[in-house]
Amino acid sequence: MLTVKSKFSFLVLMLVAFTAMANNIVEEIAWVVGDEPIYKSEIEEQYMQMQYDTESLEGDPYCVIPERMAVEKLFLHQAKIDTVEVQDAMVLQEVDRRINYFITNIGSKEKVETYFKKPLPEIKETLMETIRNQYTIQEVQRNLTKNVKATPSDVNKFYKSQTEDKIPYVAKQVEVQIITLNPVIPKQQIDEVKSRLRDFANRVNSGESEFSTLAILYSEDTGSAMYGGELGFSERSRFVPEFASVAFSLNDPKKVSKIVETEFGFHIIQLIEKRGDRINCRHILLQPKVAEKDLTDALHRLDSLRSDIMEKKFTFEDAAQYVSQDKDSKNNKGIMLNTKSDEGSTRFQMSELPQEIAKKVDEMQVGDISEPFIMRDPKSNREIVAIVKLKNRIEGHKANMSDDYQVLKNMYEESQREKIIEDWVKKKQKETFVRIEEGWKNCEFKYDGWSKQQ
Repeated sequence: MLTVKSKFSFLVLMLVAFTAMANNIVEEIAWVVGDEPIYKSEIEEQYMQMQYDTESLEGDPYCVIPERMAVEKLFLHQAKIDTVEVQDAMVLQEVDRRINYFITNIGSKEKVETYFKKPLPEIKETLMETIRNQYTIQEVQRNLTKNVKATPSDVNKFYKSQTEDKIPYVAKQVEVQIITLNPVIPKQQIDEVKSRLRDFANRVNSGESEFSTLAILYSEDTGSAMYGGELGFSERSRFVPEFASVAFSLNDPKKVSKIVETEFGFHIIQLIEKRGDRINCRHILLQPKVAEKDLTDALHRLDSLRSDIMEKKFTFEDAAQYVSQDKDSKNNKGIMLNTKSDEGSTRFQMSELPQEIAKKVDEMQVGDISEPFIMRDPKSNREIVAIVKLKNRIEGHKANMSDDYQVLKNMYEESQREKIIEDWVKKKQKETFVRIEEGWKNCEFKYDGWSKQQ
């Protein structure tokens, strides 16, 4: 998996490669797959990127890298046959995200253009092709492997066939129940926040200030503030309903929206551009602050609730359902769901829990209920008050069928997908013209069918 740093460096190298081709530099061809050449410069650039990321390669890089590129070309050719199409909206969203990343790391749009020696529209065009190819290959592979499904019998046979060193180690996991309260925010605080936002809107509408400047200075959405409040092209479903309703009703980029209240706080919004069913907009978020007294009151309420549970007046599960304000868990007996896992599991590794919860759970025994504590809501970033119950702890261990069925099922299905892809590549090798130029043939390839094409 590419890190943020390696993704950045990879894209830099791809942009350099496309720049060289655009300038009609005569390049040495290493391979030809179908009617598609693989240039020596492309291989060198990928090798540089791997060295930059200290990525290890099993084998000669001048064998491994061009073979990888050849396999990619097989998938892209298959995509043409199958008329695989990637949604423009998805590609555009990723391009916008990466352009924003460049701007953040290099400093400004102008500095990005200077760095790549081309205007931003051309940079975007290059990225469009790179990202579209990535998504296209993923879609071809997804179509090839979409019918992979595992039965318990399949998983059991797979597990029994694995040698000891192939069975994964599963780190310590916990299952946690939670009850939260959102302290009351004084009306005065809300009025002050709204007054500040109205002032910002007036300054922008009158031309006194730039919306993006105010967002950088004052917005409490740290993720977008560094981009001047810009959120990138998005569909309606990305936003909470209250925000989407106002954002998608905007038509004049020079005007600022009315104040919008969501679970995250209060916003004003400015339209940048509309493209079909997607928009790009800026926003400024301000969050009313919880008074110390209100936090203390909420702590006392939860302390009293905890005492009632300990005295068995009612269960933690009942209290979660009727008292908790955590929307994701209150109707699930207070059990937290791990949204970072593919299956929405109830199990968390300690590093996956919010920091404040992990600190409490680490000191608890199964069945214990914590003292009330203050934490930041991971979604809204607001201060809330919580108590947690440690429902279960699974110590670190080698995976087994009774405790880790899903882990083993994923392993089995991934092995089946890899086999399907490998068999497909071998078949396509026989059907595709491949020429490897002198100086690039003396290799031990993963797929030995290349040499048979000569």
